[in-house]
Amino acid sequence: MSINVNDLTVSEAINQAKELAALFGGQAKEVSNLYAGDVGKYVICRSQNEGVNAGKVLAADETGVILEDARRLYYHKPADTKLSWYEGVALTGLSSDSKVGPAVRKTIAERYSLTICTSEAEKSIREAKCNEQS
Repeated sequence: MSINVNDLTVSEAINQAKELAALFGGQAKEVSNLYAGDVGKYVICRSQNEGVNAGKVLAADETGVILEDARRLYYHKPADTKLSWYEGVALTGLSSDSKVGPAVRKTIAERYSLTICTSEAEKSIREAKCNEQS
């Protein structure tokens, strides 16, 4: 029996890929398992077009992430000045001169990375004053 891959639905194509992997001795991995451990955690999410945001992960997979109480970090410096970038913010929170947007629910449907925040950093980001338009 021959199969025209152009006629397959996405679900059928995934099943075919799993069957092929099994035939060649490999095991097909569920990509979404990579993200399962981040659901429910407060993170800093960096993406190509949406910039740097912080929020609680509601759902995540290879296609994107949904953040609850997401705040865009327009300008950010870590509270501990010996650290740098958003990784420093994820560890120690925001400096007082950082600029953040209001909390919203946000879906980011593009490539992204997640950095888990400490409870100290989460508190700092959640309590940061919202940047006002000038």
